[in-house]
Amino acid sequence: MTSLFSGRAGCFVPSTSFVRVVFRITVAAFVFQGLAISSTMAAEKAAPLKGLLITGGCCHDYENQKRIITEGISQRVNIEWDVVHEGGDGKEHQISVYKQPGWASKYDVIFHNECFGAVVDDKFVQSIAAAHHEGVPAVFVHCSLHSYRNAPVGADAWRELIGVTSRSHEKKRPVDVVRLNDDHPVMKGFPEKWPSPNGELYKIERIWPNCIPLAQAWGEDTKQDHTVIWLNTFGNARVFGTSLGHHNETMNNDVWLDLVARGVLWSVDRLAPNGKPMPGYEGSGVKPIVIDDTTPPAPTPDRKFSGDKASR
Repeated sequence: MTSLFSGRAGCFVPSTSFVRVVFRITVAAFVFQGLAISSTMAAEKAAPLKGLLITGGCCHDYENQKRIITEGISQRVNIEWDVVHEGGDGKEHQISVYKQPGWASKYDVIFHNECFGAVVDDKFVQSIAAAHHEGVPAVFVHCSLHSYRNAPVGADAWRELIGVTSRSHEKKRPVDVVRLNDDHPVMKGFPEKWPSPNGELYKIERIWPNCIPLAQAWGEDTKQDHTVIWLNTFGNARVFGTSLGHHNETMNNDVWLDLVARGVLWSVDRLAPNGKPMPGYEGSGVKPIVIDDTTPPAPTPDRKFSGDKASR
């Protein structure tokens, strides 16, 4: 066998074999370093996701909530937002962007936080669902579940898109949110039981076939559990939903924002198995969101819609 060393005693003279070994090690080191640099550069160069927030309507502080959502999610996810805030505090408004051809196609995800329960135009509502059916991901929070509930046919297209059917809610009170799935990436880091700062528990009447419940809460009025966090598939679209989020103190909470951020990432297939953003999709960093407490309170729902009837 040829020695790696040759020459006179006490004098190191590298043999041809030794030079080859060193060369191969050096090349391998450079290749590994290059791959690491390339991976880092790819992560750094990931283009921000493009999100559209739809908000406005009855019964909530949407002025502050649009800040909480866009700023809070951007702190956790590499995403840029367009915001459509329309309709005042009414229930019959039809969001203008929904009437534009291809309105959803330029976005990676649509975030629904609207509350327009008195819209009855079936074609209008069905067109929203159809846009998502083509594959544009969606996130639904709180009163978006009660939107478009009076559309005779369109309401069920909307509910199938969301994954659950709800027409009413219980009295306002904090709820204990119980985690049902420990392993799903969306629920990584979510407490086994989370006492929400405040709440308005939505009564879930139906869970649609493609819906996967992830958490539930006990209803003191109905004496039963109601799904409060879930995943859904609708056509080619991934959908994340939560009925939690009536009060600003619930929405502007790290547990809620962390959860919804993971839901956003899951909907666009950018959530790692450990519940963290995939490389390049990390946000700007979490910090407190100070909202304007002088904003007038949200309008009180009509009394005639209280109790077992939807109040939106």
